[in-house]
Amino acid sequence: MDAVAALPLVEPAPPAEDTPAAPAADPAAAPPMPRECRLGMPTQSLWRFDARKRRPLAAPALRRTPWISRLVTFGGGLALTVYGGHEMYRVIDVGGVTTLKWALLALFVLNFSWIALAFSSAVVGFFALLASRRPPSMPERLDARTAVVMPIYNEAPSRVFGALQAILQDVEATGFGANFDWFFLSDTTNPDIWIAEERAFIAMRRRLGPQARVYYRRREKNISRKAGNIADFVTRWGGAYEQMVVLDADSLMAGETIVRLAAAMEADPDAGIIQTLPLIINRNTLFARVQQFAARIYGPVIAAGLSQWMGRDGNYWGHNAIIRTEAFAHHCGLPDLKGRPPFGGHILSHDFVEAALIRRAGYAVYMMPTLDGSYEESPPSLIDLSIRDRRWCQGNLQHSRVLWARGFHWASRQHFLTGIFGYLTSPLWLCQLLVGIALVFQASYFRPEYFTSQFTLFPVWPRFDAERSLALFALTMAILLAPKAFGLALALIDAKTRRGSGGVFMLLVSTLFEVLMSALFAPIMMLIQTGHVFHILFGFDTGWDPQRRDDGSVPFKYIVKRHQSHVALGLLTLVAGLMISPSLVAWMSPTIAGLILAIVISWITGQRWLGLVFRRAGVLVTPEETRTPPIARRGRALHRLLARSGQDDVNGLLAIHADPELRALHEDWLPARPPRVRGQISADRAMAEAKLADAETLEQAVDWLDRRERLVVLGDRALIGMLARLPLATERDAAARAGNERQAS
Repeated sequence: MDAVAALPLVEPAPPAEDTPAAPAADPAAAPPMPRECRLGMPTQSLWRFDARKRRPLAAPALRRTPWISRLVTFGGGLALTVYGGHEMYRVIDVGGVTTLKWALLALFVLNFSWIALAFSSAVVGFFALLASRRPPSMPERLDARTAVVMPIYNEAPSRVFGALQAILQDVEATGFGANFDWFFLSDTTNPDIWIAEERAFIAMRRRLGPQARVYYRRREKNISRKAGNIADFVTRWGGAYEQMVVLDADSLMAGETIVRLAAAMEADPDAGIIQTLPLIINRNTLFARVQQFAARIYGPVIAAGLSQWMGRDGNYWGHNAIIRTEAFAHHCGLPDLKGRPPFGGHILSHDFVEAALIRRAGYAVYMMPTLDGSYEESPPSLIDLSIRDRRWCQGNLQHSRVLWARGFHWASRQHFLTGIFGYLTSPLWLCQLLVGIALVFQASYFRPEYFTSQFTLFPVWPRFDAERSLALFALTMAILLAPKAFGLALALIDAKTRRGSGGVFMLLVSTLFEVLMSALFAPIMMLIQTGHVFHILFGFDTGWDPQRRDDGSVPFKYIVKRHQSHVALGLLTLVAGLMISPSLVAWMSPTIAGLILAIVISWITGQRWLGLVFRRAGVLVTPEETRTPPIARRGRALHRLLARSGQDDVNGLLAIHADPELRALHEDWLPARPPRVRGQISADRAMAEAKLADAETLEQAVDWLDRRERLVVLGDRALIGMLARLPLATERDAAARAGNERQAS
């Protein structure tokens, strides 16, 4: 057992020497939420904005525009793109430029511009980290009250309640616990998880005692999803808090990190949002470990580059950040977009838009990439990543509707473009490959294209400058891999990171393995994201399914079903390439190999045991594994202890029936309902009531009620009363036997 798991769940406070002991009230009996303190959150207009009403700066000295970083990032990216485009033109300008060659050039420039910009930003990040300053020290005092909010949606209660308790106790250990209140904001729609959340909340309050300010609220309807969840908290309780730290269900943040964030917000009156860089931890499958290693070694370079050129015109990633509550309420009320999903309706990727809106109002948005102690988790398999990526793809493409909103800073528009183009690169890359194959096929089997843009007496054969083409390929790969090289160089320089990753040799081995795996994943993700893009363009909505947090394997038959088209396309490309030109197969070998092996790659990298084998071998090890952060150890230990109770998977109706105390608290926490309007009857409620009336035992009711009807029962005091009066089958049988015995006697 983990040594931390043997520790008590909460440290008991020593009794006062001269004060007689008094019976303590049950902490669970307190109201689940504090008294409301409302804030207005008006819906913002995207197309009307009066710049004269923009808030003036309270601390102009803090406002510094990073001109040099922006010049290097965008000027360097533009210069590289122009050079690459010119070289590509020289490659294809052999014997004239045909229509297909023009298409290839255009697609190359679009794709090359993306990696050129990422390269120049990474250059800025690399030098920024070489000269980086230490993060701010711990403050002597805090004046503001901060709410720490964790939105949850059908998550395992043992995981999220264990994580938040670990964070709470870590903040308490800093001595600044009195400045923070803690909130679970549930949008859960699974009736069993709903009751499990309430049981976990009751148990947590009792563990922490009456002094702990821990609260729980569940919305009956998850309107506008996570954005609506946060907005509901802000409008009802946000007035009591100057600032709020927003977590995700898989977030962990060290106590000192949260305190430093709160101090940074207090010290900067113009700050609207301050974002941290969450590192990935606690991953065990091979796929997730590849993502974890890449985020740890290369992520800081990329984040530092973004932070440098963004300055105070930055972006928000939706979690592990601190927000000025009143500014958020007054300026970040999201409108619904006209039309139906996927491009209409409520805004999915709300965080980018909220950052743009609060920046438009005159507040600063920036990142603190060198502030340690901010963590998250990642999907355990390629299948899980594609599910999450589908939702992100829709949200980012939806930003095309708000890209030209009035009053947005140009940097905010750049963030939108980055997100949009991050998904459009996949279909563009696929088109570039197809055009390249078509050109080779044309040269091998078809007559030349006679009708070019210029009149010639002789046909124009689709030829290329092979030597220049090879040089351009080498340049492209160098630019693509440079951010990884920068991250590796910094890891080798930093003794803590170098030792924590297994030393120089293992760090090099891990990097090479990550590059190889990324090359194999790339064509699979290209096709997956291309499918997402076209799925959305054809009008299909994503939905919002809960993410799978735990390590574990996806059923093999589902993997085969998901990747069979990728394998088929890889085989088709291989056969066609061999028929056209063996050199074409050599050129496309990484792409072809990734597609043909898609099922094997997806299955084997999703295995937990294989990831643990690599960990024991020292491959893909990160410093956070070599020396686990205390907050991660504590969160994992609490999760294990709470999971052992088995309450995550208990049927909610059975739990409510078996525990009168839980039932009483559950009923107290239900919101007040207006009287039913005559003539308006809910079909689910009517069915639930009829089934409860017909049921002779609790077991029958549980078997008959479907998920929606169970939600209705648990949300209705009268129906809960009907449920509570139902006997167990064993009780009914015992009563029947007793009656028979009385009659016989």
